[in-house]
Amino acid sequence: MKKIDIVVPCYNEEEVLNVFYRETSLIVDAIEGYSFSFILVDDGSHDKTLHEMKELAKAHANVNYISFSRNFGKEAAMLAGLRYSSGDYVIIMDADLQHPPAMIPDMLKGIEEGYDCSAARRTSRKGEAPVRSFFSNLFYKLSNSLTNNRLPQDAVDYRIMTRQMVDSILTLTEVERFSRGIFNWVGYDTKWYAYENVERTLGQTKWKFSSLLKYAIDGITSFSVKPLRMVSGLGFFISAISFLYILITLIQTLVFGIDVPGYVTTLCAVLFLGGIIEVSIGILGEYIAHIYLEAKDRPVYIVKQTSIDNSKE
Repeated sequence: MKKIDIVVPCYNEEEVLNVFYRETSLIVDAIEGYSFSFILVDDGSHDKTLHEMKELAKAHANVNYISFSRNFGKEAAMLAGLRYSSGDYVIIMDADLQHPPAMIPDMLKGIEEGYDCSAARRTSRKGEAPVRSFFSNLFYKLSNSLTNNRLPQDAVDYRIMTRQMVDSILTLTEVERFSRGIFNWVGYDTKWYAYENVERTLGQTKWKFSSLLKYAIDGITSFSVKPLRMVSGLGFFISAISFLYILITLIQTLVFGIDVPGYVTTLCAVLFLGGIIEVSIGILGEYIAHIYLEAKDRPVYIVKQTSIDNSKE
């Protein structure tokens, strides 16, 4: 019987955690030939999430928990779950039931067919704010145009992976992690399963627009240097235009005499170049920040307590 670990990142999920366990157990307990266990990761929750995890662990032998010393983010929670896992296969899914547990039997069939990974992607964004959907679609288009690490449209973190794929992911030790990019970067054969977006019925989403924007920027800058090259290309282009403008101005001065420079033209040129400089510094700053964070080599997370003894830390 093969063992499957279900890694569940949690942040303030006290309302939904018991429902999630009950609904997911109904599905996985009916699957023959596999033994399922849960690794619940408390990402520094401020409610009673950890208490609910401990109660589940007391009542069910297949439940373990990991609790961070503070909130380190979902990326850190997924990494911790993968590091502490020991199963032949590993499932990553959210606790809010927006990743339908009913998909697990079909996704397992993909693994049984010889795929290294069975992953989910949404076919719609029903119930999501139009502005958020627009920027999400824009992110995928920008990411795929700026990087060689092409992400499938509307891919989510919900997936089943073989032990070999998980071990390969764990060899990537960067601090600033973008797991969806990492899942794709390590390669392996992936079978995709489409599903309709499921609206959250319990609890509230923890993702703010500012957090999503930072996540998108990290995703692009983690896998591409094209923004830096674009800045260099833009600099050469502006230099060429400026040189051409100088030649035109010089010729006009020699032919027609000295002309009074226009206030509007000067102001527009200064503002335009100033904006370009600021954007360029911002792009450079993003990459320098990545270098700074990686150079400090701080741990991605700190575990305060856990019920798992055989960790790979």
